[in-house]
Amino acid sequence: MATTTIRYAASATRVGRTRALSVAGAVLAAAAVWAVAVPLSGTHLLIRFGSGAAQSVGIEYVVGASLAASLAGWGLLSLLERRTARARRIWTGIAIVVVVLSLGLPVTAGTTMSSKVALALMHVAVAAVLIPSMRRSSAASTE
Repeated sequence: MATTTIRYAASATRVGRTRALSVAGAVLAAAAVWAVAVPLSGTHLLIRFGSGAAQSVGIEYVVGASLAASLAGWGLLSLLERRTARARRIWTGIAIVVVVLSLGLPVTAGTTMSSKVALALMHVAVAAVLIPSMRRSSAASTE
């Protein structure tokens, strides 16, 4: 009995570490896109919701939003793993739908074409890191 508990704890630690690195990688990917778009290429990332004033998108917003979205993805995957044997497949489908829907925000809220492209690339960068790495970490699934 003790051996099983130790193996489970080691496995849970490894999965947690992998997922934490996935979240960190996703945040770094978004920050890297921001770093190339804003300081290096001089793009002014501005968004506008409705008829409100345009707002600048700073690195703190990029880090916060990508961190929150990544942690939400981690939480959903963990919840699904406890509830269903098809967690990996369900989570992947939901993640892809969320990414596709999230691309609507840069398209509608971006004020210039360069803002729209940079913001969309941030969404894609986070997804490109998070989806495959979280999917691989889902060892509980037999899919």
